[in-house]
Amino acid sequence: MDWLERTAKLRQWSRSGSRAPHKPLLFLYALGRFQHDADGDLRYSAVEDDLGRLLAEYGPPNRTTPAYPFHHLVSDGVWEVRTDHGQGSPGSGVRELRAAGAAGRLAPELRAALRREPSLLGRMARVLLDLNFPPSLHGELCEAVGLELQPVKTEQLSVVRRQRDPRLREQVLTAYEYRCAFCGYDGRIGAVPVGLEAAHVRWWAFDGPDDVDNGLCLCSLHHKLFDKGVLGIGDGHRILVSTRFVGHSPAAREYVIALAGRPLIGPQPGARPVAAIHRSWHTGQVFHGSPRPATAA
Repeated sequence: MDWLERTAKLRQWSRSGSRAPHKPLLFLYALGRFQHDADGDLRYSAVEDDLGRLLAEYGPPNRTTPAYPFHHLVSDGVWEVRTDHGQGSPGSGVRELRAAGAAGRLAPELRAALRREPSLLGRMARVLLDLNFPPSLHGELCEAVGLELQPVKTEQLSVVRRQRDPRLREQVLTAYEYRCAFCGYDGRIGAVPVGLEAAHVRWWAFDGPDDVDNGLCLCSLHHKLFDKGVLGIGDGHRILVSTRFVGHSPAAREYVIALAGRPLIGPQPGARPVAAIHRSWHTGQVFHGSPRPATAA
């Protein structure tokens, strides 16, 4: 059984590029718990809050209950659920899972495989991360689910069908003249830019192309906030700031809240701006809440 391939093919609800990371998030959480307690199980009532926070922070704007993946991940052959009455999930209802004392854990065959080959856990986790989330979120997601991944040499897994274009970063940074499109930051050490990154607008994990019109040059801070849904791009290529963002410090006001309604900086003449189709995907699938009104100049 190829566990990497099975991991890459989790059955997820999908429509027009919509994000549904419910199963990958539960699976990552379960791998993290297995890493620290290979014999333990996850009682739904005990982990419901943890899973709810993961979905709220890393899921799409339309919220859903953690009961959904807890029940449905069983169909992928990597997860099992037991109740106080025996084997089998009572369904995807929150009340049913709580009342039945439902507890889940990785499937027996998978637990055995992870014990035989400990490195498999890290490879499976990387497949889940690569296929469902942008690189800017990988580190904090591992911390959030308690996963400790060892550094590995870059390798192309057969289950990851697409390869990133290594030229995209230089193309995007050049198009935006090595300035953050949100704040204008343009730091360098000598001739080498520091703290500037090429961000995908439509995530690569969701068929976002490696094209300049799907990219933004962003500083590290604004890249993270863009991928977390705090920032977005609206009509007229103006910056959106989520009303859900809260920050009282002068730095939060200056570097985040004050961006609301400002036009993007760049790209330079002749370079393609962010395509409407990619802006629309990000607004619908990543940006959280409603946009703040533009701040006074």
